Amino acid sequence: MAALRLLSTLLLMSTSASRAFSAPQPITSTSDLAIVGCGVLGTSLCKQLLSHPDFASRTVTGITKSTGRHGAIREQVFNAKESGDELEKRLVLTTMEDVLSQSESGRSFTDVVFCAPPSGFEDYPSAVKQAATQLWSGPDGGGSFVFTSSGGVYEGVDGETVTEESPTLDPEKNPRQGRMIYAEREAIEAGGCALRLAGLYTLERGAHNYWLERCQESGVQGRPDGIVNLLHYDDAASACLAALKVGQGVTSKQTYLISDGNPTTRKGICESALKHANYAHFLMPKFNGDESDLRGKVYDGTRSDGALQWRPTYASFDMFMSSASC
Repeated sequence: MAALRLLSTLLLMSTSASRAFSAPQPITSTSDLAIVGCGVLGTSLCKQLLSHPDFASRTVTGITKSTGRHGAIREQVFNAKESGDELEKRLVLTTMEDVLSQSESGRSFTDVVFCAPPSGFEDYPSAVKQAATQLWSGPDGGGSFVFTSSGGVYEGVDGETVTEESPTLDPEKNPRQGRMIYAEREAIEAGGCALRLAGLYTLERGAHNYWLERCQESGVQGRPDGIVNLLHYDDAASACLAALKVGQGVTSKQTYLISDGNPTTRKGICESALKHANYAHFLMPKFNGDESDLRGKVYDGTRSDGALQWRPTYASFDMFMSSASC
C-alpha cells in the first residue's frame, strides 16, 4: 500500500477544485486494462482498444494526473454518434488517488500500458517501477506491461543505422536520456517490455509545427540534411495495442524499436509540411547547422515490426502530409 501511495504522489497533480467538478468513476471487476497517462498517445490508445474486436469484452481504465481533462478525453475517444452507448460505458477515467480510494489493498490490472511522459514526474524510473510492480498483476496474471520509451536513448555514431540491440547512451553522462533508460530497466526487470518510439507527431504537433511557426526568424538548430525518424501518434498507439495483442509470451523482457521505417531530414520535414494547407503560407526556415554537425541516426525496427505483427498506417511523414484526409 505504501508503494502505491508513492505512485499516487508522483501522478497526482489535481487540485481540490478540479475534483469538485468530477466525481470518481467506480472501477468494476471487468476493469482489467489500465492506461497510465492519457495525453495524445494514451487517448488514441483508449480509442483503438475500445473499437478493436479482440478487446471487445474489456473495460479500459485511463489513469490521469487529475480529473481536469476527463471530459475532453471522452470527447476525443467517442464521437457524437457513439456517445451514451455501451461502448462509452467501457471507458473508466480516474486518477491514481481515486484508484487507491476504491480499494484498501490497491487495484491490480491484467494489462498495463505506461505512456505518461517523464515531464510529469520527479522520479520517473520509480513511477514506472511502482506501476509495474503494484498496478500490474505481474507475469503470473497472464497479461502484459508495456512501457513507451524513446529512440533517443541510442548512442549511435554519425549516420549509423541502429536496431533494437544497438548500444544506448551512458545514463550517468546523459541524465535526460538516463531517466528513460533507467525507467526501461524497471519495466524489463518486472517482466514487461519497452517500446522505443521515434519522434511523434500529429498535424498540429511535432517538429514541423515548431520549426515552421516558431523558427521563421531564428532558424532551425541543426543541419538541413540531419536525419529524423518519425511516427504518427496513432501508429505509436497501435504499436502498443499490437504488443498487448501478441501477449507477454512474445514481449516479456523485450525491447522494441518503433518508427514508420522512412527516415527523413529536417528540411524534408518542412518540405512535406508545406504541402498541407495548414502550413502552405509559411516560408522554408533557414537551418543554422552545417556539415560539422552530426547527421543523426537511422532507425531499423524490422525485427520489432515482425515480432509485434505491426505496420504503421502512415508509412511516412510525407504520405501523411500529402493526404487530403489529414
